[in-house]
Amino acid sequence: MAKEMAMLHDISRCSGCRACMVACKQWHDLPADMSTPFNGQYQSHDDLTPTTLNLVKFNETTDDQGKFRWDIIKVQCMHCGDPACRNGCPENAIAKLDSGAVVINEDQCVGCGYCAKNCPFGVPKIDGITHKSKKCDLCFDRIQEGLVPSCAKTCTADAISFGTKEEMEKLAQERLEVVKQSFPNAQLYGVGDNKVGGNHMMYVLTDKPEKFGLPADPANPSSINMWKDVVRPVGQLAGIGAVAGIVGMAAVAKFRKDRMDKNKKEG
Repeated sequence: MAKEMAMLHDISRCSGCRACMVACKQWHDLPADMSTPFNGQYQSHDDLTPTTLNLVKFNETTDDQGKFRWDIIKVQCMHCGDPACRNGCPENAIAKLDSGAVVINEDQCVGCGYCAKNCPFGVPKIDGITHKSKKCDLCFDRIQEGLVPSCAKTCTADAISFGTKEEMEKLAQERLEVVKQSFPNAQLYGVGDNKVGGNHMMYVLTDKPEKFGLPADPANPSSINMWKDVVRPVGQLAGIGAVAGIVGMAAVAKFRKDRMDKNKKEG
């Protein structure tokens, strides 16, 4: 079995160069989002899109002394241990690999949007042209070949680390102690167990997660468990029953037509 892998973003080191965004687009052969308007700020995109799977966000903030600073964070799929997107997919188009990567099989995806609606981080985006769900796949194909994800490979500030989950959790704890010396409110995010089964995308934050648009206590919607355990299985059975019913009605219709044809000939 493959080792569980994880990515760690230490935002205290991030320079906002966006090299990770460029590398992601190059590896996945994604076009630029030409429709993104310039709003006079450093922020390039407001949110992830079907063609921007990895986004650097610039957060303007002030410290306790009122001093201005940028808090820069890399946003992407969190690759949950218990993915709501996978649990809610009616087509079984989303899989969690042994490496921890949560991957969409676009051949099976029908663009229903359940993954987007149920993700506690609001990550998956539905492509309006292809009608497929899109998100970061943790460069699972690179991982399978013993390589690191393209974003981690290209980071010029050593802000992105990649390795086994155990290694990244240990590094996160070590970095937290260092970062706290400059940022007393620093904390870890996605490290260890949580209500989404833990994450394979982890952070060393300089402040509370709400400052970066992250949910403080992420959890899968309660409805997803009912969907996974009750509604989807019943729906699948209902689908089988519907097919059987259609076949049955067709057989009855054929029987009646044959009988009417026979009566006409005899009459």
